[in-house]
Amino acid sequence: MRPYNFYLNPVMEERLDVERVFSYQSGAVEFLLSHRFRMEAPFLEGVPYLSRDEERLARRQNIARQDRFGFGDIQLKSDDFDSIDFVRRVRQEIHVWRSSNTEEPDFLNISPFGHATQFTNTRGLNNFQKRLVHQLVRAEYPDLVTVSRPTFIQIIRYDGEREDAIRKTKSRRFEEQISRQIGLRWLVEAMVDGDLSSIDPRSFARSVIGEPVFVDPEATSRHFDQIKDQLKGHRTVLVGHNMFTDLVNFYKCFLGQLPDRVEDFQRTMHKLFPMIIDTKYLATHNCGSISPKSSLEEIEEDLREMFVPLIETHFEHLKYSTTQAPHEAGYDSFLTAKVLIRLSAQLEGAGIYVKNREPSPLSDEELYHTAPEEGGVSLDLSRALDKNSVGKKVRVPKDHKSNRVDSNPQGVSLDGTNGDQMPSTQNIRSRARKLKRAAKKAMKPSAFSHATRFDLLGDMSSGEEQRDHSIEATLTTSPDNFHLIMEDKSQQQLEPKTMTMMPHFESDFWSVYGNKLRVFGTVENVCDLTAF
Repeated sequence: MRPYNFYLNPVMEERLDVERVFSYQSGAVEFLLSHRFRMEAPFLEGVPYLSRDEERLARRQNIARQDRFGFGDIQLKSDDFDSIDFVRRVRQEIHVWRSSNTEEPDFLNISPFGHATQFTNTRGLNNFQKRLVHQLVRAEYPDLVTVSRPTFIQIIRYDGEREDAIRKTKSRRFEEQISRQIGLRWLVEAMVDGDLSSIDPRSFARSVIGEPVFVDPEATSRHFDQIKDQLKGHRTVLVGHNMFTDLVNFYKCFLGQLPDRVEDFQRTMHKLFPMIIDTKYLATHNCGSISPKSSLEEIEEDLREMFVPLIETHFEHLKYSTTQAPHEAGYDSFLTAKVLIRLSAQLEGAGIYVKNREPSPLSDEELYHTAPEEGGVSLDLSRALDKNSVGKKVRVPKDHKSNRVDSNPQGVSLDGTNGDQMPSTQNIRSRARKLKRAAKKAMKPSAFSHATRFDLLGDMSSGEEQRDHSIEATLTTSPDNFHLIMEDKSQQQLEPKTMTMMPHFESDFWSVYGNKLRVFGTVENVCDLTAF
């Protein structure tokens, strides 16, 4: 495993002209400080991000800025003499410049110097004056263009090719700004099969600390194209613990404004992530009205002694192998991953996740099981057999030797006599009743006798105790004969059912535990992401 920490920087790039409002709750700040969270870290070391809604807004704002006629005109009042005089002075300077017989200079700078008005200052034109100049040139001089400078406005003659080049340069710079501000959302787009076409491969020419490095542009582009091809059609499985509010924040940060209806939220999240796993739900499945303790630390501690599946941490990410950092993102994700692997393996091994199903009818092969040629028992006692015993299986402890079938190839009856000697009907029924009674004693505790599925794990033993030392007896009947077939299960390798690996995401296991979020404190107690 490779646990990571990413700080998110909420500050927006000012040139995008998108305002983001964020706030802190005093209780949350106190909680974070108590766990030594550095409040300045997101601003100094954080990765920027931009939601899809914010990106659309930034693009609309950029188009509006490029439109020379997109701004409304300022209507000057008749008694605003200073502004009227300023506009008259600008108009006069433009007329003198255009009437000049010399080609130099090929520009005109409009500044406030030399005019005793309230707009005169040593810092140049203010924003109101600049807007008046832009408005005047746009309305009265279509063959001229204004260029805004820090302290003045420069007026130049219109050149189509130059203007096209300027627009392309501005567009490129804007796309670079957008790409930088998207930041961590690029990872999100990669996880949800989003659009990665706007990523410039040259942005990968950086070291791990962000310094520019030399790379082969063509090789980098090819490698990035290969990555995009591999990502197509592959959705990331999203895993968290008690993650409903995390998904709400995820939606707000990377998608945009939350929908009004819960069903729309469920639909969107399920479309983006077809498989979402909440380990809190995994640990509290079928808990009923009881709200058991299910903190991440408690669950991980209970599972810590499991040695299968084996979990290894990458040698460059060993921080949490020796250090505990509760509520730090990387540490919590580290614990969540371990809980996911170990708890799902436990539940898979216990086999308690399978939904209750109606027994399937017996096949012809099962219903009409003939005795082997080398020996066996075949009794024509169908009339004497209780119909309720048809197709039933019972378990008998291994040490119940008196009921074991002798392996004599010539065939031995249930009471130990030679196969040619037929036992009585009463003897067969008696032994069947004994098998049933022994099976009841050997039955394992029901999963429904515990507060939660997770509590059942406490009753499970490991190692040799998990071996199923039992004999399975099957009673089958047909109109013509009756068979009592007994099988020694102790020789079968049942170890994998208790010492198994994490179930594959295509397993039926996740149809029970996947896409369900535990939400204690609500009427439903669970949010099913597929119920919309």
